Amino acid sequence: MGDPPAQPCRPVPRVHAFGKGEQALRRDPRTPPAMQGWLHKQDSSGLRLWKRRWFVLVDLCLYYYRDSSEQQVRGGLPLPGYEIRVLPPAPRAPRAPQFLFTAEHPGMRTYCLGAETPEEMHAWVCALRRGASPLPGGYSRDAEGSWFRSLFVHKVDPRKDAHSNLLSKKETSNLYKIQFHNVKPECLEAYNKLTEEVLPKLHSDPDYPCDLVGNWNTWYGEQDQAVHLWRFSGGYPALMDCMNKLRQNKEYLDFRKERSRMLLSRRNQLLLEFSFWNEPRPRQGPNIYELRSYKLKPGTMIEWGNNWARAIKYRQENQEAVGGFFSQIGELYVVHHLWAYRDLQSREETRNAAWRKRGWDENVYYTVPLIRTMESRIMIPLKISPLQ
Repeated sequence: MGDPPAQPCRPVPRVHAFGKGEQALRRDPRTPPAMQGWLHKQDSSGLRLWKRRWFVLVDLCLYYYRDSSEQQVRGGLPLPGYEIRVLPPAPRAPRAPQFLFTAEHPGMRTYCLGAETPEEMHAWVCALRRGASPLPGGYSRDAEGSWFRSLFVHKVDPRKDAHSNLLSKKETSNLYKIQFHNVKPECLEAYNKLTEEVLPKLHSDPDYPCDLVGNWNTWYGEQDQAVHLWRFSGGYPALMDCMNKLRQNKEYLDFRKERSRMLLSRRNQLLLEFSFWNEPRPRQGPNIYELRSYKLKPGTMIEWGNNWARAIKYRQENQEAVGGFFSQIGELYVVHHLWAYRDLQSREETRNAAWRKRGWDENVYYTVPLIRTMESRIMIPLKISPLQ
């Protein structure tokens, strides 16, 4: 269970037989895999036991091995003509994986496979469906529009996609600043108390064009951390007006001096909000909040926005979507999605429900290749936070 879901392709010294005997299909060792990783396979014997196998998708065929270092193919199937189906949640046998899908073909054996996470299952389902229904005209590894390349990047022409013009709301409307403060462990309580005394005054003072959106302590993630989200109504001019006034505010300068003694480090970013996301509004609690931060590959922000503009509808039923932002100053090509849940169990149920909606898996499939790294924080709101 400790093996990673995917590993670099191991060297294949010889052509592998697909099945047995002279009539067997063969795998070309020079062809790189489209996808590989661990799955559970239900045995075809009467006992229907589950076995963990290393699967490799190559040239419209799915091969499996006993483990990731084995050289001999144990078996597999040619995908064209197979139907890939996700099985609905249901009580499972004690050793059965939770996330199941099948490969079915009339008159052929049905393969029942299982993944350990919904993300792994839907990545495999999307890849196998493409192998089962390749694009017309045959498979060409070198063709610009081949189905093989589409497994990795869904190309978007921003000149033809209307969402590219709606990626952000006007910069003169709302600008956001997110702050991450790493606090000395022994000072966290004093830091929270000091923050709760000073920041609400800025929030309520009409002379300062800034609003507190949310204030949290990180519960799971980087420990002894405070996260603050501000909104500047009026964009960059409002930000500069606020900063200039704060330089003349003695109480705030004293606050910063006292706060500096409590901090190990701090960083911030200026953000814009995606036009298709909800604008953060105060809400009553109690809630926990999840901040999911994605570092994207440079040049992929428009494609990310295009996909999420279609996908956000799958995450609105429980009002869990709070806000979506992308960086303008600070570390670039960073996206922050902010979600609210009643508790961790509610989070689990809400996220699993999204996977059962047709179309959500495609969004995940097309956006995962755009990501370099990702991070999740579970946060608890402070008393002063408008988001409770």
